[in-house]
Amino acid sequence: MITWLTIIGMGLITYAIRLTPVLLLERLSLSPALRRALKFVPVAVLSAIILPELVMPGGGVDVSLENGRLLAGLLAILVAWRTKNVLWTIAVGMAALWLLT
Repeated sequence: MITWLTIIGMGLITYAIRLTPVLLLERLSLSPALRRALKFVPVAVLSAIILPELVMPGGGVDVSLENGRLLAGLLAILVAWRTKNVLWTIAVGMAALWLLT
């Protein structure tokens, strides 16, 4: 019983932590500069998650041509830049990763 209460309690706490900024920002008026800056947050977070996987596939830095993940990632970046299409980016990146590894 204690385990279930702990899980439910932590779920409620996590939900409250995530909901609080949404409710607070709804009532505040943000400056245009801050609004522009906040638009870059998703890109920065995604880059921080993906970049280490591309350049450190085995735990050590590998920026050589033998790093299939890095090559597939660079190809996916090129496709994203040229097509602006998420599905093409994912498809080309995954196909390249499959072929290179």
